Amino acid sequence: MNKVYPSADAAVADLRDGATVMTGGFGLCGIPENLIDAVCRKGVRDLTVISNNAGVDDFGIGKWLAKRQIARIIATYVGENRLFEEMVLSGELQATLVPQGTFAERIRAGGAGIAGFYTPTGVGTLVAEGKETREFDGRKYLLERGLTADFALVKAWKGDRWGNLIYRRTARNFNPLMATAARVTVAEVEELVELGTLDPNSIVTPGIHVDRIIQGEKYEKRIERRTVRRRDHGQA
Repeated sequence: MNKVYPSADAAVADLRDGATVMTGGFGLCGIPENLIDAVCRKGVRDLTVISNNAGVDDFGIGKWLAKRQIARIIATYVGENRLFEEMVLSGELQATLVPQGTFAERIRAGGAGIAGFYTPTGVGTLVAEGKETREFDGRKYLLERGLTADFALVKAWKGDRWGNLIYRRTARNFNPLMATAARVTVAEVEELVELGTLDPNSIVTPGIHVDRIIQGEKYEKRIERRTVRRRDHGQA
């Protein structure tokens, strides 16, 4: 059983117009850079994208926005992307913003086959508009639906040809959840290792959830916004 594909382009060759695509990562950390570029080259359009954020203007899924490949996005944070703001305000892009914890649980629920769940987050706010509410033990809760996708594009630190994956630090955000919640999960890894190399106790995503895997290359690993403070030379 060998799930290794020769390139990112080959791994997304059957991704079509109108597909729903999950992309993992947190900010620009742990995003599937090679797979994002492959989708950009493929030029598919009218995508529904489920991603924690919209990248920046010229990196991450910001590249898809620039090429007008996204019709709808479900996200939690988009503050670093000016183009995103312009497209939403002009009506060119439909955006649904979701509280981050709810967003994570909706993906987890989708991957677990759970149609929906109740949460108190968002009660009494714009988030609650059009949603069913119920009261449990004197507190109101919203019904939130699980999220699934046609494709999940995820990024891991290490993986083997069976698709077993290990993540590293912040890059673990959303990638393991999304790997379980799509019809086809495509993983790119920094290190593609031989079977038996990975410590079974360290594997986060078992290969049963992964359909395709590629060896990534030439990672930029950009920082959204570098923030520093002047060193106080009077202190040790």
